[in-house]
Amino acid sequence: MRNSLFGYFLVFLSVVTLGACSKFSKLQKEGTLEQKYEAALQYYKKADYYHAGLLFEEITPLLNGKDARQAELAQFYNAYCNFKQANYNMAQFLFKNFYETFQRSEYAQEALYMHAYSLYKDSPNSNLDQTNTLTAISALQDFINTYPESAFREESTQLILELRDKLERKAYDKAKLYYKTSEANIANFRSAVVAINNFQKDFPDSKYNEELAFLRVDAQYNLARLSFIDKQKERFQDVNKYYLAFIDKYPQSKYLRQAERFYENTQKELEVVLQAEKVANEAKSNTGKLSTPSSSQN
Repeated sequence: MRNSLFGYFLVFLSVVTLGACSKFSKLQKEGTLEQKYEAALQYYKKADYYHAGLLFEEITPLLNGKDARQAELAQFYNAYCNFKQANYNMAQFLFKNFYETFQRSEYAQEALYMHAYSLYKDSPNSNLDQTNTLTAISALQDFINTYPESAFREESTQLILELRDKLERKAYDKAKLYYKTSEANIANFRSAVVAINNFQKDFPDSKYNEELAFLRVDAQYNLARLSFIDKQKERFQDVNKYYLAFIDKYPQSKYLRQAERFYENTQKELEVVLQAEKVANEAKSNTGKLSTPSSSQN
């Protein structure tokens, strides 16, 4: 009994769906411009953004030059139809186009905000390329600059902070990636140090700076240790510089003891390097004396 009722329900649902599709197809083929516009509005009000969007997309170019108000609303609602269906790239384009076309519209401010918000929604995860994130930040800042008193200002500011957090995480992961893969290639130690220096410049107040400041000491020590002898003095001195900067800023750090070990090992390594440099300089000096003719021979 239950199966037969379910079967009847499926048949009924199929009939209703086919009827609706047939009605929509007939409207597309035979409906007037006005009928399609009114139907699009009804679909939109019912949150049927798919069918509303199909109609708005079709009639928008046909309304230009005929009914200015309908043309304006059709473009505005079409942008929202794309946004509601998560077609964020198309939505941002349509909202921006609306803003540029109808700058005196009562919806102009909202359209410019939605352009920026669509870009925000289209921003990828932090492990992916962040070009779209930078574009979204720029668009949100442009909106704030254009409408400094807007009701959307506070939300726009918050969205910018969220996007900057994403950029911060991307930069942090990049620095950590160089550090994690450093054993495979000495160049990665150098890249890790450079990436951490850049991170601290770009995000001076980041919650990751304590950890990265320690990792910079670690990476610089290993870079110096594995370098050729003629590079070691300068690179071990940089370990000291990074260590002193670390303990000055984070005197109670949980990484302090590990950092101290790198510092102590650096002093030992540096002593050996300086001693070797002294011996080399003395040998060079003695060689110079032996090769210089004495005054009695002149």
